[in-house]
Amino acid sequence: MTAPRVVLGVAGASGAALGLSVARQLRDLQIEVDLVVSPAAERTLREECGPDAPERLRAMVTRSHPVGDIGATIASGSVPVAGMIVAPCSMRSLASIANGLDDNLLTRAAGVQLKERRRLVLLPREAPLTLAHLRNMTAVTEMGAILLPPVPAFYLLPNTVQEIIDQIAARAIDLLGLSRPVARQWSG
Repeated sequence: MTAPRVVLGVAGASGAALGLSVARQLRDLQIEVDLVVSPAAERTLREECGPDAPERLRAMVTRSHPVGDIGATIASGSVPVAGMIVAPCSMRSLASIANGLDDNLLTRAAGVQLKERRRLVLLPREAPLTLAHLRNMTAVTEMGAILLPPVPAFYLLPNTVQEIIDQIAARAIDLLGLSRPVARQWSG
């Protein structure tokens, strides 16, 4: 049996460490990962996670695709993948997905998940939200996407920012339903 295959999109919103954590946890679960990173995400990764962050991210995945390669395998519904996570998801990428623009590989791959009725988990990162943001969130939800704003689970009493990041990334992975739950759970 082949390992599950997941697409990981990293858009240019703040919270680039979320993409690193998702990639690491998927790798640890032995899930194949196809990565696509927007140009703004490249910059955000370097600024928030260090100058070598894009290279560290690529080292954790199975395949990395240029954002402009609209002919990549993940741009086709005929290529079986188990779903996609966009962590973080910028409001620009969210708007493109909500309106079906498919204007780069990240948004095209997300659109493929929606048309094939596969799981698409978006971690939208912006605050405060405008009416346009809310309408785009409503639109993608109506199309079947799952929105997981990266909000800390304070009830778990995290001790570090990394614990918060890892918990949010684990929740995103759990929403794909590919393995046993990896996120810490409320124990009551």
